[in-house]
Amino acid sequence: MKKLLLCLFCLLATVQAQAAITVTDDIGNTIVLQKPAQRIISLSPHVTELIYAAGAGERIVATVKYSDYPAAAKNIPRIGDNRQIDIERVIAMKPDLLIVWMHGAFERQLEPLKKSGIPYFFSDPRKLEQIPETLLKMGAMFGTEKQAQAAARDFSRQLAQLSGRYQSSSNVKVFYQVWGKPLYTLNDQHIVSDVIRTCGGENIFGKLPVAAPTVSLEAVLAENPEVLVSGDSKNQGASGIEQWKPFTSMLAVKNHNLVAIDGDELNRPGPRIIEGVRAVCEALDIARNNRNVVKNAGAGQKP
Repeated sequence: MKKLLLCLFCLLATVQAQAAITVTDDIGNTIVLQKPAQRIISLSPHVTELIYAAGAGERIVATVKYSDYPAAAKNIPRIGDNRQIDIERVIAMKPDLLIVWMHGAFERQLEPLKKSGIPYFFSDPRKLEQIPETLLKMGAMFGTEKQAQAAARDFSRQLAQLSGRYQSSSNVKVFYQVWGKPLYTLNDQHIVSDVIRTCGGENIFGKLPVAAPTVSLEAVLAENPEVLVSGDSKNQGASGIEQWKPFTSMLAVKNHNLVAIDGDELNRPGPRIIEGVRAVCEALDIARNNRNVVKNAGAGQKP
């Protein structure tokens, strides 16, 4: 009987070891891997950050331009950027998993990658709560569950603290500026809007149908946001908020609520975005305090 139980145990262990890994990506595709991925290509900077957080950064064999965090990512070979990917080189590197971000440029190159037979996972978190979910899925695909679970728990804990702190705060109208010339922003399809909502704010252009719409200066002034957040790039010379300072009639300028935040901590839906959430929440809280200061100053003036 003992020998039989031992054989059954060994058989069960073998079946479990050979069991396929199955996950669902962010557009509903089912990805099946026969074993944890060892050669991964990341086709987005936020994907690179997620892979490192999930414990498999050393398995990334190639990535794209601007994948610069953490510091070790700067040494990974590049196979393109958000406009063009070297498909032949991707296939020649023999990855066992591609993790990609869906955008117009990639869609045009998707067909040859599909024909190559390389498994691919689409990563496009649009809500903050999807980030820990993605980390857990990556942990499953890489066989790094322990580290991925720890990263997911830490992110969820910090998010819960911030959500709980600001969920009852008064509403603040926010304009988020991705770039100043041309002037464009992001709508509610993007995770930046979820950041703003988490902090008790409202994206003034959240309802526009285009994900990254171009808007006019006049449209921003008409909406009269109370806070203007510029997602500045490390490579730009001056902050994007400078162009707004002459418009003293806009509430954000009048109340000194022009805020520059590292765009990588807001535009990239990876673990670092929690720092962007914290910065936005603090900016909106300052705006609420400034609102009260202005109100009290007005009340104290003699008629």
